[in-house]
Amino acid sequence: MLTVRLSPKLEARLNRLAKRTGRAKAYYAKKAIEEFLDEQEDYLIGLARLEEKLPAVPLDEVVKRLGLDR
Repeated sequence: MLTVRLSPKLEARLNRLAKRTGRAKAYYAKKAIEEFLDEQEDYLIGLARLEEKLPAVPLDEVVKRLGLDR
């Protein structure tokens, strides 16, 4: 369980979005947290690679490793 205090302006935006789409506010809160965590984890991986002076991985190699070239 998590309790989050939002500014009135942010809460109003979230309420409008939830009402407009028929989804729960919790749905959007979970999605936002998930996306933020994904971005932060990617950032920290990249930062660690820079600090350890590891070689860069070319985009085409990443695409291949992830199976996105199919």
